[in-house]
Amino acid sequence: MSHYCLVVDLDYCLNCKGCEIGCKIENDLPLGERWNRVLTCGPYGEYPNLSQYYLPIQCQQCEDAPCVHVCPTGASYRDPDTDIVLVDKEKCIGCKYCMMACPYGVRSWNKAEKVVEKCTLCPQRTSVGELPFCVSICASGCRFYGDLDDPNSDASKAIAAKPDAVHKMADKGNKPTAVYLLSARNGDWYPEADNWHDTNLSKQEW
Repeated sequence: MSHYCLVVDLDYCLNCKGCEIGCKIENDLPLGERWNRVLTCGPYGEYPNLSQYYLPIQCQQCEDAPCVHVCPTGASYRDPDTDIVLVDKEKCIGCKYCMMACPYGVRSWNKAEKVVEKCTLCPQRTSVGELPFCVSICASGCRFYGDLDDPNSDASKAIAAKPDAVHKMADKGNKPTAVYLLSARNGDWYPEADNWHDTNLSKQEW
């Protein structure tokens, strides 16, 4: 079975928000909804020995996805062909159980349609051989997409190039698979949400 996900090299993330904006445009997301967010981690340490990095966060494509387990209608499901976790809006009843179950808070509520949505890894693009839009638009080239079971995929090659810099979100029993690369010279990895903060202006919805 294929295992598609994103790999993000935090050593090169510029916090340009291109992935956030591009995702909203590509998926026509309404005001206040984001499937991808860039958070600020830090600063950590004591002056002058400080470190800070930026953390793009989206669906982690968990192996044991709690959102799928708690969904009473099967709206949250795993695609049988790609193994990607998706949401069938036709089956969604808006109970938000999946939003509460997600350890990373990366599911969004569509107020107009009264359904839950999230990152889909852009099947409208990948099914025709293109990259997810956030990957193709990344200004610093720090985002990679591919099958982790394929050593020749872009995602697998990015991990192989930095074996000592591989990190994942804190595992709450769900086994997240999205990978983050952060070299020790650029900062310490803090996978817990208490260490993140959102730098969007005044936290306004956009």
